Amino acid sequence: MTKLSFQLYSARNFQPYSAIFEKLGKAGYQEVEGFGGIYADLDDAGLNSLRAELDKNGLVMASGHFSPDFLDGEVQKSLNIAKVLGMDSIYAPHLAAEQRPTDGAGWLAFGKRLHEMAKPYKDAGYEFGWHNHDFEFVKLADGSLPIERIFEGAPDISWEADIAWVVRGGADPFAWIEKLGSRITSAHVKDIAPAGENRNEDGWADVGHGTLQWAKLIAALKSTKTKHYVVEHDNPADVDRLITRSIASFKTY
Repeated sequence: MTKLSFQLYSARNFQPYSAIFEKLGKAGYQEVEGFGGIYADLDDAGLNSLRAELDKNGLVMASGHFSPDFLDGEVQKSLNIAKVLGMDSIYAPHLAAEQRPTDGAGWLAFGKRLHEMAKPYKDAGYEFGWHNHDFEFVKLADGSLPIERIFEGAPDISWEADIAWVVRGGADPFAWIEKLGSRITSAHVKDIAPAGENRNEDGWADVGHGTLQWAKLIAALKSTKTKHYVVEHDNPADVDRLITRSIASFKTY
């Protein structure tokens, strides 16, 4: 079976993480994906302690999210975090609304920034890519899409495809898997509740309990270079339910 990872952002409201690691290990997860709030402020002792907690529960932090500004401004610290925690993949995950370009030229320039940003990480042997939300699939005034401009400006970076955000952006995930499949090295496995349901969870659902065709999507992703399948839920009401139901669904795909 393909290893299943878990984006720790999903459990940020269910502390401590030591308990989350134990739940994930017992449920059968083998990997986790980190984010800045987990490790950006840790010194070496803190990073080693985090690594020990993961090791104890049979988990590897195979991939991590780092903000573009952190990746630009804290190159050595980012590389050290990735090395100590055992990552093989680094993804820039998001741009705050006030930082987002408003036209095609701006997104192309951002793509070029990612291209330059990637160099020290790729030189050190890490996969480096962009993780999408929905705004990359909203058409610009010139008719292009931010996702197209980003990858035009950064021809050598990979894509961590957050499939549910592609759908929320109004796009067809199968078409984008076909179009940019050669870029995909990781995929976020999350689900969208039927319209009007799970409002207390921002309309998200546990994997296999929503509207996405995950069996077909996994089949499509298997034709790409996807090496990490990462469960995520942006606002779960019950983290135990998310952990257990999502891996149970994934095992059937």
